[in-house]
Amino acid sequence: MGLAIPAAAVPVVQSAVPQTRLTPTVIAELNAAVGQAQVLIEPMARLLHSRGMSYVDMMQRRAADTSCVPDAVVQPASHDEVLAVLGICVEHQIAVVPYGGGTSVVGGVTRPAGTVGIVISLERLREMIDLDEVSGLVRVQPGMTGPVLERLLDARGFTLGHLPQSWERATIGGYAATRSAGQASSGYGRIDDMIEAVTLATPVGTWSAGQVPASAAGPNLLQLAVGSEGVFGVITEITLRVRRTPKARHYEGAMAPSFAAGVAACRELAQLDLTGAVVRLSDEAETVATLAISGPTGARRKIFDRYLSVRGVSEGALLILGWEEHSTALLDARRDAAWGVLKKFGVVSIGRGVGASWEHGRYSGPYLRDTLLDDGYLVETFETAGAWVDLLNLHEVAKGAALGALTRQGHTPYVMTHLSHVYETGASLYFTVIDRGGPDSITRWISAKKVISAALQPARGTITHHHAIGRDHEPWLAAEIGPIGMGLLQALKAELDPTGIMNPGVFTGFGT
Repeated sequence: MGLAIPAAAVPVVQSAVPQTRLTPTVIAELNAAVGQAQVLIEPMARLLHSRGMSYVDMMQRRAADTSCVPDAVVQPASHDEVLAVLGICVEHQIAVVPYGGGTSVVGGVTRPAGTVGIVISLERLREMIDLDEVSGLVRVQPGMTGPVLERLLDARGFTLGHLPQSWERATIGGYAATRSAGQASSGYGRIDDMIEAVTLATPVGTWSAGQVPASAAGPNLLQLAVGSEGVFGVITEITLRVRRTPKARHYEGAMAPSFAAGVAACRELAQLDLTGAVVRLSDEAETVATLAISGPTGARRKIFDRYLSVRGVSEGALLILGWEEHSTALLDARRDAAWGVLKKFGVVSIGRGVGASWEHGRYSGPYLRDTLLDDGYLVETFETAGAWVDLLNLHEVAKGAALGALTRQGHTPYVMTHLSHVYETGASLYFTVIDRGGPDSITRWISAKKVISAALQPARGTITHHHAIGRDHEPWLAAEIGPIGMGLLQALKAELDPTGIMNPGVFTGFGT
C-alpha cells in the first residue's frame, strides 16, 4: 500500500461545540422527569455522545467536527422515566437517539445535522434484574455490557455466549436493537436466537413482546422489536436464554488448501451439524496479514512455512476452530467427527497455539484501527451474507467492488475477508479494507461504500448480516425487503411513533 502520512487528531475546543437549542421550558421538564443531574447540556458530555465508531465517525471526530452534537444527553434510570422523556419529546417535537455503548458502525447513533434532538443514554439502566436458574432465563436492563453480564452469570454457573468484537463496550440493548451476531454464534446462535422477551418504551406507551419459549399466537411480534434500531422506541428490558457454563474448551488453528476448499469444508460441517462454537475462515489475503501480525517469527517461522509447504497448504486459508462443551468426552467426540470431515477437504491442523493467539486478540481489531488512523491509513469494514451456492461469487464481487472503487494512482488498497458465521444454508462474509488516507479519504470511502453496497444484492447478498441498517444502509433496505415490506415497517412506525421522533433517518426514512 505504501507509507501514509501520519494524521494527528485535532483537539476539540469546548467553545466550538454548539450551544443547546433546547428551551428553558424543555430543560425544566426534562429535569423534572429524571433529575437535574441527569440532563447533561455541557459541551463535552454532548460531544461524547454524538457519533458511533465507523471510519467516517472516527475521522470526523478526529477532525473536531461538531455538526452532529445533540442538544442534551438525558440519563433515565427506569422504564417510567424513559416514557416520561419520550412524552416531553413528542410534545415539543424533539428527535430522540437511544445510545448504549456507541459502537454503531453504520450511523445508527449519529443525530442528523440540523435537527433539534437529544440522546437518551442507557448508562443508568444497567442492572441484572433476576436470573431464573430453573428455566435458564436472565432479565437485564439494556445498558449492561457483555463483560459485566458474563461475570455475573459465570458466578452462578451460566453464560450467554454472545461475544461480538464490540463486546468490551457494546450493551445488551444494543445487541437486541441491531440483531447482533457474536464470534461464537455458530455454536451459541445470534442474539435473536437468545432473546425470549423484550419491553420497549415507545412514544405511545409500553410495548412488550415475547414471554414463552414458543407460541403460535399469530405472527412473532418479538422479531419486529428485535433489530428495530431505536425507530419504534427504547428497549428498557430484555429476557435472554442462557446456558450452563461449558466445562471443556478447545481452540485451534488449521489451514485449508484454499479459501474455496475451506468454504466447502465449512459448508459440510454446518450441514452435518458438526460446527463448534467458533468457525472462522480467512481468505488468502487475510491469512497473509494475520500470519504477518501474529504468526511465528524467526527460525520458528521457517519451520512453520516448511510444514505448510510439505502439507500442500503453503498458500492456503487460515481456519480457526473452537469447541465449548460440557464434558471433555463430548468435546473430543465432536472434534474428532469434525476433523473426519475437514481432512476430506485437505485441511491440516496447525495447533492450539494459533487458536490461543486468536482468542487472545479477538477484540483487538478496533485498537489496531486507532493506530492505523494515527498513521494516516483508511481502515474500514463491511459485511454481508449469502447462500452457499452464491458465496464464492459474492466474495469476488464484493472484493472486486471495493478494489475497483478505491484503486487509483497512489492508492493500492488491501482488501481481506473472513467467513465467520455459518448456517446450514449459507454463511456471512466480513471484509476489511485498508488504504492510504489523505484529505479526501472520507469522501473516497463514502463513494466506495455506495459502490460496494450497490453490488451486493445483484450478487444475492444481504446489505448487512450483523452491522444493522443505521443511516448508512438505509438507501438499500427497500431493494432487499421490497415495497410491501417497507410499507409494513412504515405502518408500524406510524403506529408506535406517529410524530416521527425516534432515531430519524434510520431504517424507514421517517423522522422530523
